[in-house]
Parts: sequence; structure tokens; C-alpha cells
Amino acid sequence: MRAFWILGDQLLPQHPALRQATPQDTFLFIESASRSGHLRYHQHKLVLLYSAMRHYAEELRQAQKQVWYHQLEDGIGDYFDALERFCENQKPSSIIVMEPNEWGMQSILPHLAKRLGVAIEVIPSEQFLVTRGDFKAWAGSKTNLLMATHYQFQRKRLNILLDEKGKPEGGSWSFDEDNRKTANDFKKAKLTAPPLPAIARSAITQKVISQVTKHWSSHPGQASTFWLPVTRRESLQWLAHFIENSLPHFGAYEDVMIDGEKTLYHSVLSPLLNIGLLTPQECVEAALKAYQDKKAPLASVEGYVRQIIGWREFINGVYWLEMPEYQDLNFLKATRSLPAWIYSAKSPLNCVSRCIQQASETGYNHHIQRLMVLGNFFILSGCEPKAVLAWYKEMYVDAYDWVMQPNVLGMVLYADGGRFATKPYIAGSGYISRMSNYCAGCQYKPAIKTGPQACPFNYLYWNFFAQHSEKFKNNHRINMMVKTWEKKSVVEKEEIQASAKSFFQNNW
Repeated sequence: MRAFWILGDQLLPQHPALRQATPQDTFLFIESASRSGHLRYHQHKLVLLYSAMRHYAEELRQAQKQVWYHQLEDGIGDYFDALERFCENQKPSSIIVMEPNEWGMQSILPHLAKRLGVAIEVIPSEQFLVTRGDFKAWAGSKTNLLMATHYQFQRKRLNILLDEKGKPEGGSWSFDEDNRKTANDFKKAKLTAPPLPAIARSAITQKVISQVTKHWSSHPGQASTFWLPVTRRESLQWLAHFIENSLPHFGAYEDVMIDGEKTLYHSVLSPLLNIGLLTPQECVEAALKAYQDKKAPLASVEGYVRQIIGWREFINGVYWLEMPEYQDLNFLKATRSLPAWIYSAKSPLNCVSRCIQQASETGYNHHIQRLMVLGNFFILSGCEPKAVLAWYKEMYVDAYDWVMQPNVLGMVLYADGGRFATKPYIAGSGYISRMSNYCAGCQYKPAIKTGPQACPFNYLYWNFFAQHSEKFKNNHRINMMVKTWEKKSVVEKEEIQASAKSFFQNNW
């Protein structure tokens, strides 16, 4: 008898184990309490993982498959404890697992096999459209990896949104410039974002909620307010809902942040994609069909497709190309600890506070909230990369090492020195004021540049250049800001740096 170990973030509808297993083989599932306590993972993420795993296993049982399942209540331990018990009882000839999505898990497999005395066979992952080997071949000896270049390469390879001559549909590879509507545009349009489909909780989910509440009550969020799909059927319903109700407006308003609108027109499918309940292929195909049927504009469809075959595949490729050294990078030598209020949402800045509150309640922020509010704050404050990375991994339901390492260290914090981000993603108050309605409820004034009433993003932005101008004076995308900083008067520079110093002294 062979054992096919199904990892919790690999619940694929067409998992290769389903093709390879014989009736005599066993499907193995392990809930590791020690792994779930490694960081203070959001309670909704833990509910999602365990409930989805249990539903997936139950579907296998109903299909007359043999299942061995280690649940939380079977004992507190790690993967090895459960595997050892399984091997002692079932005596498998081998354990077969799909390539883990995280470097840490993959790196321990040889050690597990040696300790167990059972061979562990690793089969290729089918969870992404681009294999690790293919990405490595594409990257070659490139000094800088550009998502746009990789995206175009994949568009051609997969024949997506190309005309009969092989050129990009609509004459452009990206329609980002068409997707720039502001918070004020949203208000003027008098639009109402569609609510996500409600999910009825099964007895399985209710039990998991009770167990997560019991074991991890100190983690962010409240398990009792869990709101996400946990089955393949429910996930497909969310995909269909997004395509029909949100995709038509997604592109135009994808960067907008509205207080009280937690998801706007975003798909909120990444938690489901990242554990395999949905596949990138079917998400892309559904969006393309909406365009072909004239139910969604090209700018929205291209923008969504780019998030999946562009950014998602690219980030996974970067992760496997750069690990394990990547996790220790700190190009800007940032050392500041996180502020004491980072989990409580009691930030003095309303935009930061609202984003943290939403993340705490739901385990979700969309990409602009994560990058241009929270990420902007972290990089301008000089927060230590590993601490910031841990916070992101704890707070989000779609957070896994492969997606967070490059996104946080590379995109948010520029800790890799520009391996794939051509400049730091930083901004003063103007961007947040334009793209959100957060500033209206804030004690600070975006129009004021320094002093106690000034929006901290204004002086923290220029303080960043005071600290790092040497690093960016030759960066063609941002060297104009370095020159602008250098031209400021001595008095203005002193006011900026004094305001920054006061902010850190009073709010940390």
C-alpha cells in the first residue's frame, strides 16, 4: 500500500494523486497543531484550511477512497508525530506527495523520510501554470527580473488575448492606464459593489470553528465570524459571481479604497486559488469567456488575467528561484521594530487603522491596501523586514510563504535591492487621498507637509530620501525625487527630519 499525502494547500480538483492511486492506496491528511501555532495565523485562515481539508477528505471517502486523517483532536504534535503513527499502524511501502508550495516543507522531506525509514516520493506540482524549471530557464542569468516581460512571454506561450497576428488584443499588453479611477470617481458614479455570496456553514465547519477558538483564541480575528468558501462547489459559485457581477467594474476601480467597502469589485479568490480549490486556468478561462461574450471590457479582463498569469505565476517563480537566501535580504538596512499598535488597529493614521481593522476582522485587504497604505507605511518607517513579513503572514487568509516572501520583501520593502521591482513603491499623502476616502476621518491633514498636523506620509516620504538618497541617485525611475530632496533648503530638510523623529518617538 502506498500513501498519497495531500497537503492542506493542495486541495486540487484534479490532484495528480487522484490519477495515480489504486484502490489499495491510502490518501493521507495531517492537521498539525504545532505548525498552526508557528506564527499567530489569523483564525479565519486556520478555519479555511482545516475545514477545506476535512471536506475534501470526506468527498474522497464518499468516492470509496481509503482515507487516513489526523485531526487536531487526535493529539497535539507535528507532522513527524502523525506520520510516525501512520507508518506504525499502516506500514506503507512509500509516501507520495506533490511538490510542496513552500521551501521549508520541501526541505524537510528528506529528513522525514530518513527518520521514518519510509521512502518519500515527490511528484511535480500541477498547481501553477509555469513550472519551477521553466521559470528558471526563462530567468537565465538576468540581473533584473521584470514581471511585464515574463507576462508577455506567458501570454504568447498560452495564446491568451492575442489577435490573429499574434499581437496583443487591443494593441497593448497592459491596460493599467485605463484602470486608474479614483475614490471620487466611484462616489460620482453612485455605484454599489455587489456583496459576496453568503456561505452556509456545515457541521464540519462549525466543529473546526470551535476547535480553532479553543486552541488559538489569541490569534488575530474571530473564528466565529468566518465567511469564506471551503468546498470546490462553493468556490466555483464565488468565481461565477465575480465574473458576472464584479469583473465588468474590476479594472476601473481595482486601486480604489472605500471605508466600509471591504472587497469592492475584487474577486477575493486568492484564498481559494492558494489552497487549490480553484485553478488558475479556470479563472483565466472564465474571464476570457466574459470578454468574448462582451460581458466585461478588455481593460478589466486583461487586468485580472495579468494578476494570475502575470503576477501570481511570476511571484511563485521568483520564490523558488531565490530561496532560501531571499528570506534574509535587507537592502535598506531597516531595523525598526513594529509599532505596539500594529495588531490593535489603534494607529494614529486613519488609513492605516482602517486597513488593519479590516484585516483583523476578515483576514483580507486588497492589493492596494496592502501595498500603498500598509506597505508604504512599513517601508517609510524603516521596519525590519522579517518582522513585517511575519505580520503579513499572520494577518491574511491567502498568506503563504511562496507568495509573501517576494511580495513583502521584494515589492513592499525593496529588501532585495530591486531584483524585480524597479523602484520602491512609496508615496506621500497625495496618492492615498486620491484613491481613498480615508483622509476625511483622520486627525492629520494631507495638505500640510510638516509639523504636528501634517500627514505623516508627507514627511516620512522625504525622510526616506534623506536616509537613502545614495542608494537611489542612479535609479532612473526615482532619481528625480532624490534631486528634489537635495534641492530643498536646509530649513525644510530639518523640519522634515524633525517631524519624522517626533512621529517615531510619540507613536512607537
